[in-house]
Amino acid sequence: MYNEIVMDHFQNPRNVGEIADASGVGEIGNVVCGDILRVYIKVKDEILDDVKYMTFGCGAAVASGSMMTTLAKGKTVEEAKKLTNKDVAKALGGLPPQKLHCSNLAADALHKAIEDWMNKTGKGDKLDG
Repeated sequence: MYNEIVMDHFQNPRNVGEIADASGVGEIGNVVCGDILRVYIKVKDEILDDVKYMTFGCGAAVASGSMMTTLAKGKTVEEAKKLTNKDVAKALGGLPPQKLHCSNLAADALHKAIEDWMNKTGKGDKLDG
């Protein structure tokens, strides 16, 4: 059901954990399947210096969180804001249609973490694009 990329990110997830002094935190849940994904970001000089995640979910949710953190880490805040669920699914080599919502969790949680950082720092007006 899953391709090699998805299986690799599920079996060897990258960037799992919490950032104690996170610049921003975002959490998204899906009431239908019960998956929850929380993202922590550390922003330095407008760059996502570190990105970690924790999830309670299926293999696709684990893989999506792992891939999203890999894609977002090192990007500017503006670049990370443009990361979409389609980008995550594409980087994973595709997900089964019934699992595409898992990539939504990852990208949406990242966007919430960025929004949290913008609210804490008052940078919202400067970064809206």
